[in-house]
Amino acid sequence: MAELRFKGLYEIMSRRVPEYEIQETDVTKIYGIHVFDRVKMSKYIPEEEFRQVIIAIDEGKKIDRKIADKVAAGMKLWALEHGATHYTHWFHPLTGATAEKHDTFFEPSQNGVINDNFSGHELVQQEPDASSFPSGGIRNTFEARGYSAWDPSSPAFIVGDTLCIPTIFISYTGEALDYKTPLLKSSHALDKAAVAVCRYFSDKTDKVVANLGWEQEYFLVDEALFMARPDLKMTGRTLLGHASAKDQQLEDHYFGSIPLRVSAFMRDFELESYKLGIPIKTRHNEVAPNQFECAPHFEEVNLATDHNQLLMDIMEKTARRHMFRVLFHEKPYSGINGSGKHCNWSIATNGGLNLLSPGSSPHRNMQFLTFFVNVIKAVHDHSDILMASIMNAGNEHRLGAHEAPPSVISIFIGKKLTQVLDEIENTLAENSVFSGSDLELKLNLIKIPEILLDNTDRNRTSPFAFTGNRFEFRAVGSGANVASAMITLNTIVADQLTEFRKDVEILIEKGEDKNKAIISILKRYIITSKNIRFEGNGYSSEWVEEACRRGLPNLGSAIEALKAFKQDKNISLFEKNQVMGKRELIARYEIQLEDYIKKIQIESRVLNDLAINHIIPTAVKYQNILISNYLGLKEIFSNESDIYTCQLNLIQEISEHIEFIKNNIIEMTETRKSANSIDDIEERAGIYSEKVRPFLNSVRYHIDKLELIVDDEIWPLPKYRELLFTN
Repeated sequence: MAELRFKGLYEIMSRRVPEYEIQETDVTKIYGIHVFDRVKMSKYIPEEEFRQVIIAIDEGKKIDRKIADKVAAGMKLWALEHGATHYTHWFHPLTGATAEKHDTFFEPSQNGVINDNFSGHELVQQEPDASSFPSGGIRNTFEARGYSAWDPSSPAFIVGDTLCIPTIFISYTGEALDYKTPLLKSSHALDKAAVAVCRYFSDKTDKVVANLGWEQEYFLVDEALFMARPDLKMTGRTLLGHASAKDQQLEDHYFGSIPLRVSAFMRDFELESYKLGIPIKTRHNEVAPNQFECAPHFEEVNLATDHNQLLMDIMEKTARRHMFRVLFHEKPYSGINGSGKHCNWSIATNGGLNLLSPGSSPHRNMQFLTFFVNVIKAVHDHSDILMASIMNAGNEHRLGAHEAPPSVISIFIGKKLTQVLDEIENTLAENSVFSGSDLELKLNLIKIPEILLDNTDRNRTSPFAFTGNRFEFRAVGSGANVASAMITLNTIVADQLTEFRKDVEILIEKGEDKNKAIISILKRYIITSKNIRFEGNGYSSEWVEEACRRGLPNLGSAIEALKAFKQDKNISLFEKNQVMGKRELIARYEIQLEDYIKKIQIESRVLNDLAINHIIPTAVKYQNILISNYLGLKEIFSNESDIYTCQLNLIQEISEHIEFIKNNIIEMTETRKSANSIDDIEERAGIYSEKVRPFLNSVRYHIDKLELIVDDEIWPLPKYRELLFTN
């Protein structure tokens, strides 16, 4: 029994959740109370300075440092009134997590009196140690200077006793060392390119923003069981463990009744989120046991990214109060669903018009089709860098299995829109001449409904699917910073819209009617990007073969996918849109390779420890029990060899598994040491991918076989049936 195997473990698990302050549950009273939003700014900042801050936020302009002191004074006063004693610049380094260094508001004066202090300079700029964060060679260990700078477009907030100020993070030489800096630049590039295209349809559009609604999947595991699994604790995933007899095959967990203990956890992290202005809307059971999901309302992409990073931190802290641990790894358990972070992306004008939502008029339909087709073309032309933006060691395990999208990027648009694009492709000859109204009728654009939600089926196997008024990028991993994917998506669409406008203007300069020119270019794009459109089962082997025939890249290996960062065409893409330079892209490539190497290295070391210090001694212990039993039977039934054949076979089987595990652990360690001696990071990463990583699977296979043989009472680790069915 598991209770015998883990002795006091279940006593820990049965403890009640500690008492803590009962929270206010009226969302209307608590929503945003810990956020220095526009309403609070208007009360704490003088009118003229407040107006300048709002202009800077809405129009993307720089804030004059002359007003910074007054903004800082108002922000400090609000923070002190809400119990804050410290402040921090809160940023997103290239670790994938967030970073913060807390400084107190209070400083001693020469006469020994304590004064509170927070100047405009301290608000606008700080100097974290840039050499201590991943830089991909941009910063050396002895070159420590870097800068964090205030991002006024994302409001400051209070966590605990600390005022958190969202900031960018750049090196002393100006390169981005974070996700926020290129994200803001990509949003600006998209805004500029999209507004120019919108002017074909309306001269009233002067700003376009990207909006994001993420869906956060995650697993929960009891804290006591988590602490008894060194692999979960050190790597975030189980490196061994045989499948449970029951997991998700009955399809009874998805959208099922939420367990009471889990529901209490969800309630608490949602309330904490509301206080920080995170608009969580949805919660439900996911497909796998102990897997769940939450999702917010849509927000502007920069704010949505900040909120997702903040939410993951809130969830981890809240889970500990409920004696859970949250697993954000993309594939914590082998053989069942992994976890993603589906990114629902759309673009809208400053008037609130969703450019990916068809209207009721042909004019609106034309605008919708323009942006719709250009997004498809952008993903078609740049699927390699889009895949690179979401690929890592964890997602390498997840993609292509158990309801995760495949590593071939394709686009699902549904039957209705497929018919529309096919009509444009097949019925309009290049030399056709139509007036604007005749053209619209010819295309039957008026038949596109304003709301496509009920006219477009969903395809869960599609990595990039149109779902009515937005595109859903399903391939992003659960633990990822969504900014990486959004930087790339914003940039490739901005670049494509710029190219579209150039192509249209060439035809207009030749005397082409504007509407005819737009349709001609759209038709060309529909034809050239048609290969990426796929409506079928993305999990099938037939699709992999078909994708190859279509020339679509299949980048299931993280090492292969990440090479897109250093390709000249992608460097040119980011440079000409002023999002990132070559040095920044190469740095990101090297950081991702280093991250991949370290994660496989850690997993290898942990598996080594588990195999040598936990599994093999346990197997030998059980083998000794069998040997004693065998010798006893042999002594009693000396002339009846069939009596003890079973024990003898088990002893031999255990020996074979032990021998394989021991030999392969030694070989894996030597391979790892050999790889570590290689200076070239690409070559080193390649060896970790091609030679070290396979040992993790082969050794696991034999350990999992031992799990089925060795006495359950002495098996040293919690099994899948316990990890997945305790809540």
